Amino acid sequence: MEVTETSADGLKHEFRIVVPAGELEDKVVTRLDELGRTIRLPGFRPGKVPMQILRRRYGPSVLGEVLESTVQGSSADTIRERNLRPALPPKFDIVSFSEGADLEYKMMVEVLPDIPDPEFGELDIERLIVEVPEENVEAAVQRIAEQQRKTEAVERPAEDGDILVVDIEGKTGEEEIPGAAGKDRQIALGSGGLIPGLEEQLLGATAGEHRAVHVTFPADYAATHLAGKEAVFEVDVKEVRQRLPAVVDDELAVAVGLENLAELRQEVRQQMERDYATASRLRLKRALLDKLAERYDFPVPLGMVDVEFDNIWAQHQAERQQEQEGAGASAGATEGASPDEAAPAASEPAASEEAGPSETTPAQASAEEGAAAQAGGENAAAAAGEPQDAERAADAEEGEGAVKAEYRRISERRVRLGLLLAEVGRSNNITVTQDELNQAITREVRRHPGYERQALDFYRQNPEAVASLRAPIFEDKVIDFIVEMAKVPERRVTPQELLSLPDPDADGDADKAAEPGGEPTA
Repeated sequence: MEVTETSADGLKHEFRIVVPAGELEDKVVTRLDELGRTIRLPGFRPGKVPMQILRRRYGPSVLGEVLESTVQGSSADTIRERNLRPALPPKFDIVSFSEGADLEYKMMVEVLPDIPDPEFGELDIERLIVEVPEENVEAAVQRIAEQQRKTEAVERPAEDGDILVVDIEGKTGEEEIPGAAGKDRQIALGSGGLIPGLEEQLLGATAGEHRAVHVTFPADYAATHLAGKEAVFEVDVKEVRQRLPAVVDDELAVAVGLENLAELRQEVRQQMERDYATASRLRLKRALLDKLAERYDFPVPLGMVDVEFDNIWAQHQAERQQEQEGAGASAGATEGASPDEAAPAASEPAASEEAGPSETTPAQASAEEGAAAQAGGENAAAAAGEPQDAERAADAEEGEGAVKAEYRRISERRVRLGLLLAEVGRSNNITVTQDELNQAITREVRRHPGYERQALDFYRQNPEAVASLRAPIFEDKVIDFIVEMAKVPERRVTPQELLSLPDPDADGDADKAAEPGGEPTA
């Protein structure tokens, strides 16, 4: 075998590899001989089939098999002999080959860079410790009480703050609005729902009344297929319900699955402390990664950047599509809880800065997610452009180009940080144990109640899915190692101070370094 390095450009290497025809022929003969000992052909005893018949019948397929194995084997030998560390599988290009002639091919391989030995003594970061004030706990308990407020039917016209139980359907012209129709839907008056003008026109309605509500969707409405259109919602009011006062007592605790009010307060405090600790760690991790990104700048394999970018862009496209579809489906949707479960909290905005991460009730969280999805849908619709003229089309194209450039920057940062963390883990013998991996799988399985067996089988049958769990565990262990080595000081802060800091996920690549390789396997 003759190997010649024809190009070395940074991390990219190209080789010309020639395998003599005689070597290929020897492999073909050996493989045909192996087949001849096991194959059965009419008129021949086992092991006695002439070589010329074997070659005529199986020669082309064996030659293809030998060609593939020769390329794989000779390229692996080349990589090993030159102590190369490929970043991704090499690429091949057959230059020339015909039966009885030499095999000549090109191998293109991008290698991992030389990574500097990091020093963690002066990273200048700190760990924030949050002490939860008692008034924050009481405020959170009060919000839970607001969510658990019961309702009762009343025989009077509907007022702001009441809940209407209705049968509803919506149309634009003769076309039904997807997701708008429903039985026993609930509309919380004054909640500022997704359909502009709907709630206002239902004030004063009484049980048994039918109302035709005419609305016009804004021109910039998130569901682009409804934007600017007029619609009619046929509403049959079945019941008017008023909310009863919120009560903080042992019964409230029982309603959420706890024994008494003291246990509820304790659970709220512990959850808030956990959530603040999670938020603090996220900021610590982001600060650490930012410092590492500032200090260490080395070339990264462009192939790895391409893979990371493709993943990010595919996720961006999927999320944008999902937001647009979700916005359309939500155009006619209203609260679906039972009358006794509905509460103002379901439509309140996100908690103020004084509130901790866990102080938002499940209903509030749903409302916030819906608002975020709507805002995202509006942004996506704006980015999509729906070019009605050349100028709008050009703006949309320019906007997408800017987004791609930013995602490209994020991809390169992730790959560089991922390689750096992988090197720290490799040089310090940091690994993910099977027990840690099993715990991660168990957590994922529990996220699918009723489908635990199927989820477990999925991870058993998909090594790549297990690898996706291994990478973040490895990254967190390396982060913990660096923090310990750096002797990061602690500083106690209030919840307001923690939440007033810039959002660590504001530019989209927050605490994810990269997972190009995760835990090193070599």
